[in-house]
Amino acid sequence: MTHYDLVSSNVRKTWYIIIGFFILIMGLSYIMVENYGFGLNVMGLALIFAGGSGFVSYWFSDKIILSISGAREAQRSEFFDFYTVAENISYANGLPMPKLYVIEDTAINAFATGRDPKHAVVCATTGLLQRLNRAEVEGVVAHELAHVKNYDIRLMSVVTILVGMIALISDWMLRMTVFGGRKNSDERGGSQLQMVLFIVGILLALLSPVIAQLIKFAVSRQREYLADASAIAMTKNPEGLARALEKISQDQEPLEAANKATAHLYIGDPLKNHHDAVGWFSGLFATHPPITERIAILRGMTR
Repeated sequence: MTHYDLVSSNVRKTWYIIIGFFILIMGLSYIMVENYGFGLNVMGLALIFAGGSGFVSYWFSDKIILSISGAREAQRSEFFDFYTVAENISYANGLPMPKLYVIEDTAINAFATGRDPKHAVVCATTGLLQRLNRAEVEGVVAHELAHVKNYDIRLMSVVTILVGMIALISDWMLRMTVFGGRKNSDERGGSQLQMVLFIVGILLALLSPVIAQLIKFAVSRQREYLADASAIAMTKNPEGLARALEKISQDQEPLEAANKATAHLYIGDPLKNHHDAVGWFSGLFATHPPITERIAILRGMTR
């Protein structure tokens, strides 16, 4: 698959995901209207508000994420390797130079964000820049710029916002159920239908956020494998990124600035030591593929 095929695939998947989530949101909204007696005008206003909030969040996603992460702009004089590596890779691959930011934290990690290559940001922890050599930093920066070049940053921004909208609507449904929001089942003489809608509404309210999160995590994991491959096409040095991933996997310190909303953005799971989840459940809800598999794939490229 060429870079152009990958970008086209990402654009198509973005629209598929948007359409799929839109259908799910419409379904949830319809059940709320039928089950709780709201008028379509109320639901329309609610969806407009949710959509407007999502658009604002998408448009200013980089600023929001950087603010949440406590990041500051990186200066060339202070982080020379970081700046020049990003500069070299960007120019060599026809990308605009991204804005560079750092997070003051000794954990080893990095992420990219933004709407598109012209509004991209690459952010690294000071721990990563201090503990990795130049070849390893190059591998990490190339990985993040691959996310930019492949439009992964746009795809994940859209997915994150839509997941949030579904969680919000589902939360409304649960609250209305708890507080007796269901309309009288004899109102239209269709008590059985109303009961079915009520049960479906409860199930969707409980399961929709989980399903949405699983979609988000599956997309995120697949993007990491592709970004690794794209990074090697940029640097021609699989070992640099492999060694960087090894150091990231061996780092036992969780990143304090990360949270569940931003964890999927990072090159390595920043919450890896915040919980003790193991086995199937842990793998199912992981935002990142196993780092040992990524390293094995990278080292297989040199053989």
